[in-house]
Amino acid sequence: MVKIRLRRMGQKKAPYYRIIVADSRSPRDGRCIEEIGTYDPTKDPSVFNVNEELAKKWLSNGAQPTETVSKIFKMAGIEK
Repeated sequence: MVKIRLRRMGQKKAPYYRIIVADSRSPRDGRCIEEIGTYDPTKDPSVFNVNEELAKKWLSNGAQPTETVSKIFKMAGIEK
């Protein structure tokens, strides 16, 4: 099963995330199929960049977004 989820980057206590498409069995920071955006929760308000075309392509192919990613998609105006 393919998931759209976050990969944690950045230093200790300063998280920075990349929104990735990965196999659900691979580890959190492991191998990914494709990178489709970024998310920075340390800024106020939090900043995110999402490649809409890629996100819609993966959603139409049946990839399941995690809760956090689906909230980010909702803010970006990307619906299933």
